[in-house]
Amino acid sequence: MALSYKTRRRLSLLVLAVGLPVYIGLAWYIVSLFDRPPVVVELIVYAVLGIVWAIPLKAVFMGVGQADPDAVAQDAERATRSGGKEGG
Repeated sequence: MALSYKTRRRLSLLVLAVGLPVYIGLAWYIVSLFDRPPVVVELIVYAVLGIVWAIPLKAVFMGVGQADPDAVAQDAERATRSGGKEGG
C-alpha cells in the first residue's frame, strides 16, 4: 500500500521529531553498557548507527522535500476542465 504525499510528510515529521531522539537515546544507552572502546571504534559505531536508522525509513522520506505531486495533478485537471483558461 502506497502512502499519500501528505501521510508521508506527516510521518516523516513524526519520525524526525519523536522517533529520532528516542533512537539516539537508545543507541547512546546501549553503547554506554559496554566498556569505552578506542575513540576510532566509537566513532565508527556511532557513524554506522547514524546511517542504520534511515535505511528502513527510506520510503517515508522519498520525495518529501519536493512539491506535492497530487496538487500538480489536480492543477492540471482543473486547467483541462476549464479549457486552458486560467484566472479571471
